[in-house]
Amino acid sequence: MEDNRDKLIPAQLAGWTWDLTAYAAKVPFYNADNLTMREVQNVFQLDPEPPQMELNDYIREAVRKRDLSYFSFFLHHFEKRLNGVIYRFLTRSGYDRYDPARFLDYKLEVLQMLLFCLPRFDPVQETEFLKYAKHSIQDGLLFCRMMGEAGSFASLAEYRRVREIGAIYNDSGKNRAEVVSEFAVQSGYMDESVSADELLTIAQCNRSIVSLYRTEQDEDGEETGEDVTRDDSWNYAEILWNGIQAKAVTAAFEQLSYKEQWYLEKRNAICMTCGRVCPLSTQSTFEDLAVDFEGTTASGAERFYRRTLDKLRLKLLESGVIHTVTLKQTERRKKNKKIAAAVYQYQADNDGEWGEIRSDFENDTAEIVRLADWDTVKSNIFANTAIRFVQRLPEARLLKSVVVPFEMERLDLI
Repeated sequence: MEDNRDKLIPAQLAGWTWDLTAYAAKVPFYNADNLTMREVQNVFQLDPEPPQMELNDYIREAVRKRDLSYFSFFLHHFEKRLNGVIYRFLTRSGYDRYDPARFLDYKLEVLQMLLFCLPRFDPVQETEFLKYAKHSIQDGLLFCRMMGEAGSFASLAEYRRVREIGAIYNDSGKNRAEVVSEFAVQSGYMDESVSADELLTIAQCNRSIVSLYRTEQDEDGEETGEDVTRDDSWNYAEILWNGIQAKAVTAAFEQLSYKEQWYLEKRNAICMTCGRVCPLSTQSTFEDLAVDFEGTTASGAERFYRRTLDKLRLKLLESGVIHTVTLKQTERRKKNKKIAAAVYQYQADNDGEWGEIRSDFENDTAEIVRLADWDTVKSNIFANTAIRFVQRLPEARLLKSVVVPFEMERLDLI
């Protein structure tokens, strides 16, 4: 997706001044490689305290005088509210996996959107600057979220549509045809380049990495947050849904400690006793898990969860009932703004040297360039599973990386 703000913003602000020589950072960065939350939450704080004005008056003065110092004063007083906006966006309904660097990334993205809006704001109008910039701030947060996704999206608008249809699919309990029909009615979607059915497939292809999207709205009908949890590691609930033998999963699950079992059940909203998979809205956040197990943090709970998932996956691989192909995109070629070809490395059962496959989406062909260790010599079952998975992605909306689970005797599931 093309993003030319890096060129537009400097051009818009040409001729503006910015002199803060009388001020210093109140909370400086001591080590850029080891950021703290205190540092990133106070990155716009100035010392000494800037002159007192109404928040909107800083913006009016900045635009009238074409002086970014007033914009810095605005950020100084707005920062606490901005921290709350970003924190709620990151932590709403389970998406609490952030570190100081991630928090700062989102903050700087919002800063870029505010700078984009600043020269366009009319200081004479009565509208507050923050109301004027509201949609841009939301787009900035969503853009950051999109860039962290596993899939490739042609635009922010396409990403919004994928989220919307994924939310309908996740919350309604309806079948595929009903979801596509409901989405078309609700959104009036009539784009010929990507069908509603393909949008749903894009959402489902991300399922092993990103939970299906559910969007919340405020009183104005504007999107305010998300319930999207990107799980970069393998999800055992996904294995159950795809029909792989629950008995093998249960046996591997019972080898885990009580704490490991509890984490998996709570985080994936599944009961291994009865096999019921609950709505994702009932899943525990990492903050919840950290509170229940005192002495840890949300990030600590997440790291433990990831290690537990890896442990379960390895136990299932050892059982011989399931296998996995790990895919990692290394190259792609575009033609007429569409991905025409891609190269993936693949690994069989999480072990050995990586192999390589190439897919040509223009001619609907694929080839095995190099076999991975442990792939079958005659049937090339891991390579062909990888090719089948990549080739089925609609409009070549490719995942950057993914772990594909399958049963050796039931490749029709892939």
